[in-house]
Amino acid sequence: NQDGASNGLTAPNGPSQQRVIRQALASAGGIPASEVDAVEAHGTGTALGDPIEAQALLATYGQDRPGDRPLWLGSIKSNIGHTQGAAGVAGVIKMVLAMRRGVLPRTLHVAEPSPQIDWSAGEVRLLTEAQQWPVLDRPRRAGVSSFGISGTNAHVILEQAPPTDAPPAVAPPTDALPADVPPTDAFLVEGPSADGFLAGAPRADVPGSEVLPWVLSARTDEALRAQAGRVAAVAESGTAEAGDLAYALATGRALLDRRAVVVGDRENLVAAARTLSEGGIASGLLQGGIVFVFPGQGSQWLGMAVEL
Repeated sequence: NQDGASNGLTAPNGPSQQRVIRQALASAGGIPASEVDAVEAHGTGTALGDPIEAQALLATYGQDRPGDRPLWLGSIKSNIGHTQGAAGVAGVIKMVLAMRRGVLPRTLHVAEPSPQIDWSAGEVRLLTEAQQWPVLDRPRRAGVSSFGISGTNAHVILEQAPPTDAPPAVAPPTDALPADVPPTDAFLVEGPSADGFLAGAPRADVPGSEVLPWVLSARTDEALRAQAGRVAAVAESGTAEAGDLAYALATGRALLDRRAVVVGDRENLVAAARTLSEGGIASGLLQGGIVFVFPGQGSQWLGMAVEL
């Protein structure tokens, strides 16, 4: 929903948050609030927003539930900061993983509950320590909140999927393996090689014509160009499967400051890596530094994006 007229653009609206929670419960089939075990809060850690959000949760989820089964409250922002447009989906991912593992993760940096919140108004407890997810005669459930700066409020109810029987693992037929690879439970890349690629990595066995990301990194631009030349030579020689080489480049080397990636098949890699080694620019060759910034709130650093 949207909180409409309020006391400021950045000020949350408690009644609107209560309404969106009740709408989400109704949309989920009329689930009682007392049958939701935990809430992943928007929880930006501000003196204004957190008390308003907590009071809305106390007024909705905190009522009509036994004292030994409170609503558990946490926020992933204590781990990774405010991911802006991805904040809501970050909370969804966290709670899905928590459901799968049966553990409610603790929220970091919480010394004590805020005195600005009347915690006696309902059965809501902060996840100051990890908790085993309660085992009950119903599926696990959690709510996830995400609130926009302009007053847009979103709340979703997640429910544990029904149990299913895992299909039995099927070992690959030995006659499908290359002649020089012994049959094992996991395909392995032979090594280590003089080029420093990963030894003992799972084989990808991807055909050479498959489009793959080929990741390169080094400490300096000069070293990056030199590595590109070595990788081009290995790829052109055909001594390594395309999938093995891409896997080794992505997982078997340190991720250093200067980076590039070629997206394409083996032929694209050879051409682009050779061009990079000569200081040129090629189709499918991407170079850059910072890609994602998790800033918390506000400016990230002085002069950011001034060149734009």
